[in-house]
Amino acid sequence: MAIATAGLDKKATGIEIIDVCGKVDYTELLVLMSGNSDRHVHAVAKGVQEHVKQQLGVVPLSVEGMTAANWVLLDFNDVVVHVFQQEARLFYDLEGLWIDAARLSVPAPPGRANE
Repeated sequence: MAIATAGLDKKATGIEIIDVCGKVDYTELLVLMSGNSDRHVHAVAKGVQEHVKQQLGVVPLSVEGMTAANWVLLDFNDVVVHVFQQEARLFYDLEGLWIDAARLSVPAPPGRANE
């Protein structure tokens, strides 16, 4: 998936892809990832935006939280991307909210495909 790959390219951690198709009416997938600081979260979110635009020709319908970069939301319609600082990710616990939803596999980070 292009979004997970873009996150990995920007050194995002904890990438999870959650299948919410049929569970909500606003998207099919949630992609969660973390950055180490506000600058890192901002860089990851911008990297995802640029990668998706370049590779797929798609821009987000909406971007929220880029200024503070504590939790950035990128709405690509069928996929909603959440880029968190770790404290915000733990506080909002989207993984816990969607505990019963299926997870999709995340590509291996570059250079670790055989590990």
